[in-house]
Amino acid sequence: MPSIYVHIPFCKQKCTYCDFTSFPNKLNFAEAYMACLYREVKERGRMLAKKKFDTVYIGGGTPSIVDPKYILGLMRQIRASFALSPDAEVTIEMNPGTVTKEKIALYGRAGINRFSVGLQTANDALLAEIGRIHTVSDFIACADLLKGKNFSADVMLGLKGQTKEDVKATIDLVHKKGATHVSMYALTPEDGTPIYTDYLNGELPDEDEVAELYDYGRGLLKKYGYMRYEVSNFCMPGYGSRHNLNYWKRGEYIGLGVSASSFIDGKRFTNTFDLDEYMKCVLSGFFPVIESEDVSGEDAKFEFVMLAMRTVFGVSEKEYKRQFGSEWREDFAEAYERTKDYLEEKDGIVRIKDEYLYVQNRILTEYMKS
Repeated sequence: MPSIYVHIPFCKQKCTYCDFTSFPNKLNFAEAYMACLYREVKERGRMLAKKKFDTVYIGGGTPSIVDPKYILGLMRQIRASFALSPDAEVTIEMNPGTVTKEKIALYGRAGINRFSVGLQTANDALLAEIGRIHTVSDFIACADLLKGKNFSADVMLGLKGQTKEDVKATIDLVHKKGATHVSMYALTPEDGTPIYTDYLNGELPDEDEVAELYDYGRGLLKKYGYMRYEVSNFCMPGYGSRHNLNYWKRGEYIGLGVSASSFIDGKRFTNTFDLDEYMKCVLSGFFPVIESEDVSGEDAKFEFVMLAMRTVFGVSEKEYKRQFGSEWREDFAEAYERTKDYLEEKDGIVRIKDEYLYVQNRILTEYMKS
């Protein structure tokens, strides 16, 4: 079933690595923005009335920085506008420095049943270095409020001066505090972000050093019982993110809010990245879409293989044939021959061997050449 993504673009300040669409110190626009968002939800729901949705993900920015009454109103509008499955997974991203007992309670009233907490590292000096507004103590307080609930913690690798001891302290903490899911991903220095200067100056760990940190962290997570089901995602049994899995299975999703992307009925489209333009479009009765393309043929086949190979579930020969009417090994014969030593096959499923999953981009590049 399809998914719903909602973008809340406000935050207190930009992290040094942030390349997402977010607007620090513009919280005074929140009421007007949320009113426009409710309207877009209603109109998209009318357009997609025949579809049933399985997950909702509220991301940002920092969704937990806005007044929680807006999140309650958002979920009420979504439930009134879309057909949600009875056990829909509903996630909200939170910065530990913005969480209160009252917010958690109101999120519960809104039907939110999964929380994604941006820890990044259990080192206060590193947190300050990358511009995070929270401390390790804030994360501990947040995790205590979420005790017994389904929550995920973000862990970032490749920070300046980061050591294995830092990684161990972070993973030990998220496990001790009861995280059911961990997203452990490498920092990607993007041109235009403050941290990109550190990258150009050679002040960040190189690719091999980050890979070493990743392998070390993966071993710790495995010891604690977290299963790796995608390159950067680990979970306790039964706690994989249904929302993210839908992306990797090339499922449909509708994106709502500024800069949100969608993939519906074979068409991919993206909303404007400009806050003022977004609100003007919605208030004028138009969808705020700035680019749209049909994804079919060879592009669709590559997407299927590329996304599936990111996960431990791999490429299903049966599902590929059902969707495209051909054999994937024949469609990608040359790439398959070049990469088969890195793959393993069982019961009609072809996946990247466990030891090569972290470097899957190098493997998947071969399929782009086909």
